[in-house]
Amino acid sequence: MALLELQNITAGYDNNVILKDLNFQVEKGELVSLLGSSGCGKTTTLRLIAGFSNPMDGTFIFDGKDYTQVPLNKRNFGFVFQSYALFPHMTVFDNVAFGLKMRKVSPEQIQKEVADMLETVDLKGFENRFPKEMSGGQRQRVALARALVIKPDLLLLDEPLSNLDAKLRVKMRVEIRRLQQKFGFTAIYVTHDQEECFAISDKVAIMNHGVIEQMDSPSAIYNHPKTEFIAHFVGFENFLDLKRTEEANVYLAADGSRVTVTEGKEGDALKACIRPEDIQIVPAGTDAVNPLAGEVMVSTFLGKRNQYNVRTAVGEFEVSTDQESVYKIGDQVVLSLTPNKIILL
Repeated sequence: MALLELQNITAGYDNNVILKDLNFQVEKGELVSLLGSSGCGKTTTLRLIAGFSNPMDGTFIFDGKDYTQVPLNKRNFGFVFQSYALFPHMTVFDNVAFGLKMRKVSPEQIQKEVADMLETVDLKGFENRFPKEMSGGQRQRVALARALVIKPDLLLLDEPLSNLDAKLRVKMRVEIRRLQQKFGFTAIYVTHDQEECFAISDKVAIMNHGVIEQMDSPSAIYNHPKTEFIAHFVGFENFLDLKRTEEANVYLAADGSRVTVTEGKEGDALKACIRPEDIQIVPAGTDAVNPLAGEVMVSTFLGKRNQYNVRTAVGEFEVSTDQESVYKIGDQVVLSLTPNKIILL
């Protein structure tokens, strides 16, 4: 049985419905990320789980108990916020100890627990500093320590790295994953950053207009998107409509071109997608697999790679190649669509 389960949740603010019959499960010990653009419902979902708001309809089950109406202060959940939310007038030690003091833990135990946690997040020796005397990354580690020291049943992280610079974000996401694997805590992580999310998560739930379009492991979502929205979200830029033929795994594009794929799919009419880096571009007249004739419309230098926008009879394709062959605007070319890289939606 899942540790956490949202059953047919509808939620929003006043008459503005944001979540619509949402169903969501998290197993014990998993780090699950909610990913999506602004307004998709991920923060509303997190606030509902935290207890900051209640659903209009549906049930929230946690560890086999109905938590739908359990107040925030009765949920043993830890929080890490985008803004750190540290007490500026308290030292690092007192910030981390705050939750333990609220739980009436003995001073001796508090001293031990806080010292152990600060050592775990590599802040030993910072006990007497104030938040204003620390860097953004250090303050975020204090926020993590404060959330973890109470041994929460669930850790909730709301865009915790968005205030950090790019290099520090990478370092901190590794730190969060290290701590999660060390302690084995269950966590829900909200972000709009796909790379960050895929790097640390056991599972990812991609949200769109209040519903989860796909929830799976990062590799499954990246390699096997189930919908056009998910495909766009994870970097598929090229789409074409196909119709089934009598031959297995062979389809027809709108211009009559035959397109062979590695894995077929049910349905007479399907949409296919392929990433820019999985298309080869060769001069016109060259033999190719799944060939599409086209003309280079835009050529963009991207450092290690070149990007070409190529107009074909079935639409414009974006192609990313290495520096070995360079094409100019107006060049006649052939695009080769690698069969095992074509995904049918």
